[in-house]
Amino acid sequence: MTTTTLPATDTVQILGACPHDCPDTCSLLTTVQGGVVIKVQGNPAHPHTAGSLCTKVSRYPERTYHPERLLYPLKRVGAKGSGQFERVSWDAALSDIAMRLRAIAARDPQAILPYSYAGTMGLVQGESMAARFFNKLGASQLERTICAAAGGEGLVHTLGGKVGMRVEFFAESKLILIWGSNSISSNLHFWRYASQAKHNGAKLICIDPRKTETADKCHEHIALLPGTDGALALALMHELIQNDWLDHDYLARYTLGCELLRERALIWPPERAAAVCGITPEQICALARDYGTCARNGQPAAIRLNYGMQRVHGGANAVRLIASLPALIGAWRTRAGGLLLSSSGAFPVQRAALQRPDLLAGRHPRSINMATIGDDLRRPSCPTFGPAIEALIVYNSNPVAIAPESAKVVQGFARDDLFTVVLEQFQTDTADYADYILPATTQLEHWDVHSAYGHTDALLNRPAIAPLGEAKPNAQIFRELAAHMGFAEPCFADSDEALCRQAYGDAVDFEVLLAQGFATLPTPEAPFAQGNFPTPSGKCEFFSARLAAQGHDGLPDHVPNHEAAHTSVAYPLALISPPARNFLNSSFVNVESLQATEGEPLLEMHQLDAAARGIADGAVVRVYNDRGTYQCRARLSVRARAGVVNGLGVWWRKLGLNGTNVNQLTSQKLTDLGHGPTFYDCLVQVALLDTHTSLSQKSAP
Repeated sequence: MTTTTLPATDTVQILGACPHDCPDTCSLLTTVQGGVVIKVQGNPAHPHTAGSLCTKVSRYPERTYHPERLLYPLKRVGAKGSGQFERVSWDAALSDIAMRLRAIAARDPQAILPYSYAGTMGLVQGESMAARFFNKLGASQLERTICAAAGGEGLVHTLGGKVGMRVEFFAESKLILIWGSNSISSNLHFWRYASQAKHNGAKLICIDPRKTETADKCHEHIALLPGTDGALALALMHELIQNDWLDHDYLARYTLGCELLRERALIWPPERAAAVCGITPEQICALARDYGTCARNGQPAAIRLNYGMQRVHGGANAVRLIASLPALIGAWRTRAGGLLLSSSGAFPVQRAALQRPDLLAGRHPRSINMATIGDDLRRPSCPTFGPAIEALIVYNSNPVAIAPESAKVVQGFARDDLFTVVLEQFQTDTADYADYILPATTQLEHWDVHSAYGHTDALLNRPAIAPLGEAKPNAQIFRELAAHMGFAEPCFADSDEALCRQAYGDAVDFEVLLAQGFATLPTPEAPFAQGNFPTPSGKCEFFSARLAAQGHDGLPDHVPNHEAAHTSVAYPLALISPPARNFLNSSFVNVESLQATEGEPLLEMHQLDAAARGIADGAVVRVYNDRGTYQCRARLSVRARAGVVNGLGVWWRKLGLNGTNVNQLTSQKLTDLGHGPTFYDCLVQVALLDTHTSLSQKSAP
C-alpha cells in the first residue's frame, strides 16, 4: 500500500474518514489541487454520510492550514504555563525525551503516565503504537473513562454490550424518544433518519434538561432536572405495569428479573417521580401512554439514548433502567424498535494485535483514572497510590481544558518536577505546560482506520496531502521514540499501513476499504427479536448477577446526584456544560470562523433565575462554587429551564474572561459504575460580576 505521487497541477479526490468523537464517523471526500486541500465534503457514496458534513468538519481545510498550526518540535524556555518555547530538531527532542524517560523508568516505570482520549478516534493514530510503547515501558495504565464509561457499563450489564438498533431503521419508527442527546448538533446523520420518520408521521419526543435545537424540532420536550433520568424511567415502568402495556410473552422468554423490577417500579408512581424530576405527573403519564400503546398497536417505538444523561452520580443505573424499557413492551421484535446508545460493540477490532499487551511481560501496572488527574498529579508517593507521577505524555487530549476541577489540574501540570511531553496540532492550554511539544499531523495527512459508535460501517482514511512542516503522525512519533529508547521488538517497525490492516484482521475485507473507503459489517436487522442478548444468560438482564457478585445492587435504581439542589443553600443552581454547537469538546475552538459564530463563552439562564439575581441579558457574571470561579457572559434564554444554568463549552481556558473555563467548577467525583466523570452533577451560584473586579483577575468565590 503506497501513496501515489501526483503532478503538482493535478486535481484529485481522496477518500477518508472523520476522526472526531461523534457517533456519525462520516466518510470524507477531500479534493486536493496542486498538493493543497481545497475542499472537504461528505462522501455521497457512503449511505450514512450521504454527502453531508457538520459545519465543524466542513471547515477542515481552515483547521489544517491554520496560521497557528504547530509544524516543528518545540522545547520550553519559559516558566511552565507561560507558553514560551524555542524550535529544536526532532533528534534533539526525542533523544532528550528518551533519556528522561529511561532515568524515571529505572526507578519505577509506573511513575510515567500516558494521557489520551478521543482527539482522534482512529485505531492507528489513537492507541496502536502508543499502547505498544507504554506496554513495553511498563508505564501506568490510563483508565479512559471521561466520556462514556458509565453508560457503557449500564449497557453491558443490561443488554450485554455496546449494541442496539441499526441507526438507519429509526427512519421506520413511529415513536422516537431522543433522550439526553442534541442530535442536530452532535449526531447529525441520525437526525436525518429521525426527520424521515417524522415526515412519515412519527412522533418525536426530546428528553433533556436543556431546550436544545433538537428539542425545537420535536413534537414535545420534557425538561427534567439533571440526574433524574432514572426516576423518570422507573415512573414510566410503573405506568406500563399499571396499565398492562407489557409484552408478557417477550418478558417470559427473553428477560431476567422481571418480578424484581416490577416491585421496584411500583414504588415510583408518576407523582413521586415528577417531584424528583421537576416536571408534572401528567407529562410522565402521557409519555408512558405514548410509549406503551405504540408497541401495543403494532407501531415500532425506538429510543435514541446518548451520553449526556450519564454524566451524573447515577448515570450507569439510569442507562440500565432506560435500556430495560424496550424489553418491557417487546419493542425489540421489529427492526425499527428498541434502543441505540452505542454500536461500537459490533466492531471486530483486533485490539490485542494493535496494542500488544504481551509486551507487558507479566507486569501489572497500576491504573489511574483520567477524570481524577487533578488529584493524582498532586499525590506524593505512598503505598496505596504507588510512585508520584514524574512524567506525563499527552496525546489526543487537552486535559488542562477538559478534565474536571481544572484548578487542581493546572496545579498538577505546573509542577516544576513533572516532565511533560505533548503531541499536538496547536498550542492548547495543555501544550502551554509542556516541556516538549511534538507537532502531530491532522487527519488529512496520515493513514488510519476507524470504527463507529453510531452506525456499523468500518472506515479507512487515506492521507490526502503530505504532512505540513515537520509534523508526524502519532504512530510515527511513538515508533521513533521507541527506537531512541532502544526497543528492538519487530512490532515497533510496523508501518501505519500495516497497522491499518491489523486493526480488523480477516474480519473486514481490507480491499473493500481501499476501494470505497468503508465496509458494512454483517449485523442482524432486528438483533434481539428472539432474545440472543450477549449477556451471560442470553436475556435482557433487569437483574445482573454479575453486579450483585461485585457487591452492587443487581437491580437498577434511581441514584441521586452527589450534589442535589435541595441540599444546598449556598449553591442552589444546577450547572450542565453541553458542548457549544460549533465546537467538539475543546477541538475547533481556535478555528476563526467557528469561534466567530460562537462569539464568546456563555451561560444560558432562565429569566426567573436571572431576575432573582439582578442579572440582565448580556451581563458579565461570575459562576462559582467551592471549587472555583468562572467568569462569562449571561444569556437569558428559553433554552435554560428554571433552576438549571447551561455553561456552553468547552472553551480553552486562555480564551476565558478570567483565564478559566466551565471545568473550573466541575468535580472529580465519579459515577455509580464505570468510574466515569460527573460533569453534569454540579451545583453553583451565579452573581453579577463586581465592577471592582478585573475581568482578567483569577478570583476565588
